[in-house]
Amino acid sequence: MKPSNFMPIIALILILMLSGCGKAAETKPAPGAPSTTTSNSTATPSPSPAPASTSERAKLKVGISAGVEEEIWKKVKETAAKDNLDIEIVTFNDYILPNKALADGQLDANAFQHEPYLNQFKADNKLDIVKLANTLNFPIGLYSKKIKNVSEIKEGDELGLPNDPTNGARALILFERAGLIKLKEGVGVKATVRDIADNPKKLKFKELEAPFIPKALPDLTAAVINTNYAVDNGFVPTKDAIFIEPKDSPWVNLIAVRTADKDKPVFQRLVKAYHSEEVKQFVLDKYGSYIVPSW
Repeated sequence: MKPSNFMPIIALILILMLSGCGKAAETKPAPGAPSTTTSNSTATPSPSPAPASTSERAKLKVGISAGVEEEIWKKVKETAAKDNLDIEIVTFNDYILPNKALADGQLDANAFQHEPYLNQFKADNKLDIVKLANTLNFPIGLYSKKIKNVSEIKEGDELGLPNDPTNGARALILFERAGLIKLKEGVGVKATVRDIADNPKKLKFKELEAPFIPKALPDLTAAVINTNYAVDNGFVPTKDAIFIEPKDSPWVNLIAVRTADKDKPVFQRLVKAYHSEEVKQFVLDKYGSYIVPSW
């Protein structure tokens, strides 16, 4: 080939090389290599990661009533674990120690009581604890080993009820709803046996520690028993109670914490776990006949 024939080819190669240099700044870097692209505009920052506190491992010690609630809290514990929250469950057999243990710092939270009881207990004992969130409604019932219907209660019969102020009031309100007594107007959740305004059957009322009422039932005509203690003693509330609160009763149980702790993010994680669909469905599937989720 003549030398003159090379000239167009050399010119074409030079043009292609110059064109390639002009686009070099747009070439994508190899995977893992730093980008060399330059721009006069400000780069859009990457989204900030979620706060570390939502995924950091944390632990809470929660006091609850022994019995049916243990199964529910095991489900809450399982759900909370997905959010790196470990719940240690501590069970109690009374309604006094859980609040004192919370106030003393032995617990991080408790879940066994309704708001009227909490308000009365912390006022009587000067405790700085507050409601964090609603949990469940346990409609209480009137039970008997001797009769099958409220209409069978006779003049002078003895009825049992819890001796703590708010559950006692709750029982008296149930007696009134059943048509057995009338209370003084306006006493509401503070009612005591002294507030009975009308007792046409001259009924006697025996106030007992709530956990012991099921054992005393054979000696009474009938008694109001809190749902957790009724279930623990083999009763099925919707089947065995001769009279029961409506499911939309205002006596909703709650989670309580120390006032100083109520805004800590870890407790929002606790509420999130309890108020999850998994926990609600578990309650409805297993206890829907006598326990009502309240969220």
